[in-house]
Amino acid sequence: MTLVLAVVVLTLVLPWGAAAATLRLAALLPPREACVALTGAAALLAGGTVSALIGLFHVPFLASLERIPLSRSAAEWPATVPVAAVAGALLAVQAVLLFRRWYEHRSLLARGWASTGDAVPDGDLLVVPGSAPQAFALPGLRKKGGRIVVTTGMLGVLGPAEREVLLGHERAHLAGRHHLLSLTAYLSAAVHPALRPLHRALDFHLERWADETAAASVGNRRLAASAIARAALAGASAEEADGRRGPLLSVGTGPVPRRVEALLRPAPVRPRARGARAALAGLVTAVTVSALLGLILAYGLHEYVELAAEDVRARRDGRATTSM
Repeated sequence: MTLVLAVVVLTLVLPWGAAAATLRLAALLPPREACVALTGAAALLAGGTVSALIGLFHVPFLASLERIPLSRSAAEWPATVPVAAVAGALLAVQAVLLFRRWYEHRSLLARGWASTGDAVPDGDLLVVPGSAPQAFALPGLRKKGGRIVVTTGMLGVLGPAEREVLLGHERAHLAGRHHLLSLTAYLSAAVHPALRPLHRALDFHLERWADETAAASVGNRRLAASAIARAALAGASAEEADGRRGPLLSVGTGPVPRRVEALLRPAPVRPRARGARAALAGLVTAVTVSALLGLILAYGLHEYVELAAEDVRARRDGRATTSM
């Protein structure tokens, strides 16, 4: 069982290295590809962590299925019960955190829709009366489709061309279903602390994705940069004044100066640099190793239980032969 324990430790430690490789890779990729890499890595690494904990938690139960007494399992591997208890406790904590984060997400959606009660609809746009400059993409709830929510205060801050940038930005969030990517990384971060930076990085790259889409729609990167900066500054002032953060992904999310600086540069392209290939190779290797470690863990547990069961049966047969 020493090998199995070593595999579990590696499975739980590996996400730290894989997360670092993913962050490096995302920094070298265009926003859309960076979002895919961050979301996929977060989900796969979270799944590997949960699988390892489930495998450890099930060792005593697997032994009981083979009619191996718990005392026998503890004699063969003294850490059976303590390790299974720790794994079960970690799984329980993860379940509570996942439920809590899911509930917070649903509550955030509900509050967002509740704030649009007196909004004036205009296609996919909901204009809410209010002096506080706010704008955000509101995903669908139940049978409601997604909408762009903008206050009259935000519309008053921006000029006509800048409004087009703002609406293009928020429409990109809805069209790309960015809230699902963000939610995936948000829930994954509850499974392993190494995955928390991936969620923060993903929110930034999602905003960059929407920025680039908006800039392409108006055909003027400098105008897009000016509009994003003006809207984000106004929205930040409103949030600071009422002490609340705008719901879900909004134009003011993430490090705005970095986003504006990126818009003032040429549009990003897929890199061909050696660093990008090295980061991609590191990420693929880490995720592949994580999956292989999970398979080794499952195989090791199965072999352990089978050997222990054969040993128990051999002892029983030996006693039966002696008694005869």
